[in-house]
Parts: sequence; C-alpha cells; structure tokens
Amino acid sequence: MLSCGGCRISHQNFGLGFSSTKIVHLSSFMLKPPSSFAAAAIVDNNHNHRFQPRLVSSSSLQSKSPGDIPILPDSFSQRQDDHDHPSEALSSVAGGIVALGKFDALHIGHRELAIQASKVGTPYLLSFVGMAEVFGWEPRPPVVATCDRKCVLYSWAPYCGDVTPREFQVQFSSVRHLTPRQFVEKLSRELGVCGVVAGENYRFGYKAAGDASELVRLCDEFGIGAYIINSVMDRHQDVRNINLCDLKERGQVSSTRVRHALAEGDMKYVSELLGRRHRLFLAVKDCEGLTSTSNKHRMSAPKSFLLNLPPKDGFYENCSLLLGEENPVTCRVSVDTTHIHVVADQVDFCDLDYFQNSQVLGIEFGELRVNSV
Repeated sequence: MLSCGGCRISHQNFGLGFSSTKIVHLSSFMLKPPSSFAAAAIVDNNHNHRFQPRLVSSSSLQSKSPGDIPILPDSFSQRQDDHDHPSEALSSVAGGIVALGKFDALHIGHRELAIQASKVGTPYLLSFVGMAEVFGWEPRPPVVATCDRKCVLYSWAPYCGDVTPREFQVQFSSVRHLTPRQFVEKLSRELGVCGVVAGENYRFGYKAAGDASELVRLCDEFGIGAYIINSVMDRHQDVRNINLCDLKERGQVSSTRVRHALAEGDMKYVSELLGRRHRLFLAVKDCEGLTSTSNKHRMSAPKSFLLNLPPKDGFYENCSLLLGEENPVTCRVSVDTTHIHVVADQVDFCDLDYFQNSQVLGIEFGELRVNSV
C-alpha cells in the first residue's frame, strides 16, 4: 500500500467485460487564439460524416490502458467545503478542457470523458447540481458520497497522464433557461474554456434542445474545441434487468445501470461499471447512534447514517473497513431494512479511538453477496 494525496493506493484492476471507448474524429488542439480552434466531426460506425464543420486536422485517439487503480481513501470528511465553491471554481476552469455530463456515479463512462479531456488539455468535470429541486424530483441518495468524490477522481490520475481531474459544480437553476447558443456562449466568454468533451448522446440547453451535432457547430462558431466520443458500452446489457423501453437506455454504461446493479446486490457487476469497488460511507461523529453487542467485534449503525446508496439487503463477504490512516481491515457486512451491521475480527469496536476523531466511516464492498437477509 502507498499513501499519497489523501488516498491510499491499492493495486487492483477492474477492466472487465466492456468495449473500449474512443474518439472517432477530432479537431486538433493547439495553443492558439480561440478562432483557430476547429470543431469535431461526428462520424458513424461506417466512418461517414454526418455533417462537415471546418477541420484543421483530425486524428483518432485511443483510450489509455488501465494501470493500477488507487481506490482506498486515507482520510475522510463530509464537510461541504471539500468541494470548490462554484464562484471560485468557475474562474479556475479558464483555459481547460471540460467534460460535460451528470456525474452521479463517476463510472467508467465518465472516466473516459476525463481521459479524453486530459489528452488535449487540463481535464475538468463540469456538472450541474440541484436538478431534483428544480424539477421537484424525490430526493435520493447519491451513488458516490460527497466526501469520497475527490478520492475517486484521484484514482483516475493514472488514466489521465498522472493528472487528477478536478470537479466543478454549477447550480442547474442558474443555467436551466439558457438556449444551446447561450450555454456555449457562457462556456466560451464567461468561463473561458478552451474545449469541451461530451458523449454522443449528450443533450444541453433549455428543454434539452441541443444535441452533440449542435454542440460541435456552436463550439466552432464561438472558437472552442469540441470533442465528441462514443458511449462506453456494456457487453452484459442483454442479461441485465434494465428498462429497455427507455429511449435513453441503448446499452451504454450509465448511472442507472449502477443503481440497478446495487439494487440487485450484484457487486461484481457494480465493480465493472464503476472501475472500482463500491464504497459506502456512514456519518459516525462521536459514536452517537452506534451500537455494539457483547461481541466486541460487531458494530451496528442505522441506515439514517448513510451518506450514499447501499447495496441490496443481504450478507456481503470480503469487504474492507476503512479507518482513516489505518490500513483497511477485512470485514463482513450485513444490510437489513433498518441497519448496517459490520463484523471485523481484528477490530475492537468497544475500544476504538477512531470514532472520537472522525466524522465518517467507510466500507468497501467485496464482490461476493452470500444471500438475502
């Protein structure tokens, strides 16, 4: 194990069962005035141009081979100021390449956007938050806990030229009424980005009026680079219980698939989609609400402590308990309708200083679910 940048590095590889994603046709990226940037042409599987924007030159960039993935956090905090404040963050995006999307699960499709952004400039994730409040959606727990997002992005650095992508969030309410043109104008003139990376199914602007083709055209007009990539496809799509009637569901890796896999308790599949093992975090400040039976190696916490989405109720073997700067401890986890139960033979939960000094407890799930509770 190595410790660096607030995250512990664990050498594991989860490149299982997925077709690689590639940029199919890009404009060149050069450090010239904005007017010299050309937009990308999207091509179909037969390499036929769907439209012909002006091109300086073109190339096909291949995804980097996965390296060792750092996945275990060394210290955690649930403070909201762990994220850059939007007003500060947006000024820092200037000159960078921003990946566009809703980065809930931070899955391998999202990672691919960051990889391609890193090949042409400094990579950023530009996501929009607060959509549930705007549209009146029922709140639901995130796939990735807020306190864990920086560590996940750190784990992407080996794929991104040893550069850790940074994440900046914009309140959706501040951009929801922008037309596609106004949105790209904001990226160019207000945020000062040099280029954007988006998936082939990306929609943007008021009522999702703009598509990838429109994004390319407008970026060319405003003098910033546009890089459109194919979706990362899930080769297991034919055996998964996904709503195939959803027009947005074409077999690509998605946050919806991650949520479905967690709901089924299929942790091996979750690991494949995420490119890492799923980590669950609980708020445990001052031990309040934690219980321990006569078995000093067992701890229970109510689900109200959860900071992100748990897997299906059941028993899970080969998990790891994440205790700050300490090495991960092997544990067994059971999830029922009301509580999370952890059994760790090497930990005395009755005499553990960690809970007095930390705000969160992390559990990394193995790939074996034994049975239902």
